[in-house]
Amino acid sequence: MKRSKALQTALFACGLAFTAAASAGGGASESMLGNTCAGCHGTDGISSGPAPTIAGLSPDYFTSVMQGYRSGDNGSTIMGRIAKGYTDADLDALASFFSKKKFAAAPQKFDAGLAKKGAKYHDKYCEKCHSEGGSLAEDDGGILAGQWMPYLDWTLQDVRNGVRQTDKKMVKKLKKLIGKEGNPADVRAALVNYYASQK
Repeated sequence: MKRSKALQTALFACGLAFTAAASAGGGASESMLGNTCAGCHGTDGISSGPAPTIAGLSPDYFTSVMQGYRSGDNGSTIMGRIAKGYTDADLDALASFFSKKKFAAAPQKFDAGLAKKGAKYHDKYCEKCHSEGGSLAEDDGGILAGQWMPYLDWTLQDVRNGVRQTDKKMVKKLKKLIGKEGNPADVRAALVNYYASQK
């Protein structure tokens, strides 16, 4: 009974602190909002997998993806429900928070042979929009280099299947790439291993 009361008191105090901070600043601070993402995306947006690392993303890209989740244009398992809870101001604050954090490449193994094949695909089809091996946030196309492999694979499947409607340009590019290079799973595996090799 004592433990339950203590827990209730602690939760109430946390609620008051959050409310006071939000009221004082006209809303939750960037860090308060950013910390709510840590359960899936890690502290400061550096994920331990398989959810993507979101640290270092450009504000425009972050906001665009989140708006896509919120509107339903980007299919998701849980992000659509989460994004609906944020206002435009919240999304701007989150975008600002994560853009200031340093991206860290995922510590993962990759297949060197597939990575070599993926490098050719990247140079031919992807480099124009995802320059320097997919490492530049300024391209506003996400950070691919060093990103978690399962996330990249799921995203490529979603793009090809039209689940991510905000990536219409990518849908065309991916269809062209796969149409010319063959089996979708093989192309995805090559690209995913290439981006995993880029640290």
